[in-house]
Amino acid sequence: MTSFPRAVSSALAVVGASLLLGALTSWAQGVLPHALASFANSPSGWTVLTALLVAAARPPLALGAVLGVASFVALVLGYTVASELRGLTYDPVLWSVVGIIAGPFVGVAAAAVVGDRTVHSALGAGALAGVLVADGVYGLTVVGSSTSPVYWTMCLVAGVVLVGGTAARLRTPAAAAGVLASAAAATGVLSLGYGVLNAMG
Repeated sequence: MTSFPRAVSSALAVVGASLLLGALTSWAQGVLPHALASFANSPSGWTVLTALLVAAARPPLALGAVLGVASFVALVLGYTVASELRGLTYDPVLWSVVGIIAGPFVGVAAAAVVGDRTVHSALGAGALAGVLVADGVYGLTVVGSSTSPVYWTMCLVAGVVLVGGTAARLRTPAAAAGVLASAAAATGVLSLGYGVLNAMG
């Protein structure tokens, strides 16, 4: 069990880092090379940052869900503030709602990956891999004409490496099946979701 003081400390650290990284994401849109510019303007970008911050806190699953929401929403707010300071207008409502909905899943997945339960770790890694693969496929097939293929290809490669690396690390048939199944399910669901979000955004 995570003590209350440690939970509060983890939450403050994750929120603070997320606000800063969200602000840096806004700034990065103007300075990243064309090949990597999509990182600052894609669902996988904030998802990866949220997952890394939650994983670094190594919370139990329940706290991971809370931190996932806190991180994702703080990223959006940091981005909003930095954009306003740059003279740009940005409405944070849509992506804040996305963060409230998706944040618990991202947070739980990240917490599971660094946890000590083999099947949970496999399912979490597969879910996060699905985010990368779905975004990569969407980027290459839907917005490929207006963006560089480099970032989207990196997403696909990272997703495949995460699946393969997790299966090799956990070394059980159940883990291999879990990471493959969750990656396939996440890719399918998120491919539909990305289309809807990008149409709305």
